[in-house]
Amino acid sequence: MTPGAAPISILIAEDQRMMRSALVSLLELEDDMTVVADVGRGDEVVQAARHAHPNVVLLDIEMPGRSGLDLIAELMREVPGCAVIVVTTFGRPGYLRRAMEAGARGFLVKDDPVEELAGAIRRVLAGEVIVNPRLAAQALSSAANPLTEREREVLAASANGATISDIAQALHLSHSTVRNYLSSAIGKTATRNRGEALSRARDEGWL
Repeated sequence: MTPGAAPISILIAEDQRMMRSALVSLLELEDDMTVVADVGRGDEVVQAARHAHPNVVLLDIEMPGRSGLDLIAELMREVPGCAVIVVTTFGRPGYLRRAMEAGARGFLVKDDPVEELAGAIRRVLAGEVIVNPRLAAQALSSAANPLTEREREVLAASANGATISDIAQALHLSHSTVRNYLSSAIGKTATRNRGEALSRARDEGWL
């Protein structure tokens, strides 16, 4: 680190405690980095970022409370200048597309060598966009997400055997509106029913 320069401040959002602790320990070994906050729930991320004002947020996707993908744009608004790097187990092309469209500056999977993470953080802060090469190649050849935001929301709410009434109540929609969105999602995913539509949308990273 350049003498007199402030260290790179990092917020880690990761629901697996052992993984989060390992990331904290790894990054604290770097002379030019410091972890200013770490959280295990998606609904804690924005508040922690407002308080800590990190230079970088390392963001998991599937966390309790809120999905990391839904947080990226809000983090951009609430902590201007903060760089978001997604670090996830779920290396799906659809997730990559959504993350980058929302403003993420990096997308890494947990299979990547952990020693490369510090270098990726420095490169992102230097202005680069860092994406796992295998996933980038897959994203170029994969179909774009055909679902609207509302269709994704209704389809996601249909998981775990939820009935039309359950979905309608949860999302404050009429039964007919729910059916229309589900029908549209089934058509766009080229599947036969909402279970297949949900499965395909998850596999593609469209939800």
